[in-house]
Amino acid sequence: MASFRVEIDREIHKATRRLPGNIRQRVLRALKGLRDEPRPAGSEALDVGEFKLPPGVEPRRIRMENWRIVYVVEEEDLCVSVLAIRQRPPYQYDDLGELFASILDR
Repeated sequence: MASFRVEIDREIHKATRRLPGNIRQRVLRALKGLRDEPRPAGSEALDVGEFKLPPGVEPRRIRMENWRIVYVVEEEDLCVSVLAIRQRPPYQYDDLGELFASILDR
């Protein structure tokens, strides 16, 4: 199986550095693991509701305790784009439209 390219923008890097140490290490391992397995055990597809995403773009999330890694898998390009790392609560996926807009603008 081919390796996926994992794209993480500057804001995600900053957010990762601010995570508590134990969670930071788990998140970094999960992000590295997305190269070989973009749909790891424990990840789930996100319900996009009214958002129209291009074919082949699959939004997913990984749950780690009360933290979430939100990302999309672009199978055709062999690319995983990390959109957000958020703590729940209070995070309720209210900003999915903004996160998906960053994908659609490319």
